[in-house]
Amino acid sequence: MQIFIFIIGTIIGSFLNVCIYRIPREESIVFPSSHCPNCSTPLKWYELIPVLSFTFQKGKCRYCGEPISPQYPLVELLNGFLYLILFKHFGGSLSFIFYAIIFSILIVISIIDFEFQIIPDSLSISIFISAIAYKILQYILYSISPQILNSTLALIISSGLFLLIAILSKGGMGGGDIKLIGALGFILGIKLSLLNIFLSFILGAIISIFLLLFKIKEKKDPIPFGPFICIAFMIVTLWGQKIISWYLILM
Repeated sequence: MQIFIFIIGTIIGSFLNVCIYRIPREESIVFPSSHCPNCSTPLKWYELIPVLSFTFQKGKCRYCGEPISPQYPLVELLNGFLYLILFKHFGGSLSFIFYAIIFSILIVISIIDFEFQIIPDSLSISIFISAIAYKILQYILYSISPQILNSTLALIISSGLFLLIAILSKGGMGGGDIKLIGALGFILGIKLSLLNIFLSFILGAIISIFLLLFKIKEKKDPIPFGPFICIAFMIVTLWGQKIISWYLILM
């Protein structure tokens, strides 16, 4: 079963690459079918096998010889491994399906924000709509209270805090970050959304220092905050309650 989950994750990861390439260019993610971005030759099914096609083609297009970005197999593998981790954490439940969808969207957001310094509204809205659907299904199937008040307050508090930071820093925090943290806050609730914010700033500081030290980014280069929010959310989803418990014990 775990192998099946991993394969499904890599297949969906292949579609995520399409989203990463097309969404910031405002192209349809459905039409036309997959093709080489350099020579525009339509790709056959055996040229779209996750990871394996890249390996057998030695990282190049079969038609024009243009190098294929290693981002493609890396995203496929990352999505596959994240699905495995989520499956081990939630089992074959509704929660697994929901968080698999959210984690995949967050991969797309992270890479688009890192490359283009934008977080498309469509992706944040997709997270919010998915969260509403998830809470409704939880109530219908399992009679679990949706905790709408807590979720709404978390949305307002987290997005409001980021809006305040954006105002005080005069643009240091973008509108995309504000919408994203609000949508994720709606999922997490107040307590975990505050942890998400705290961890995102910690990760932001650590990773930014790493990027500067290894000259991946220069001091004048903008370092997008979206990826830190996304990574922090994944950590909080999987281990947030444990982190809070450890903190309370230490206190």
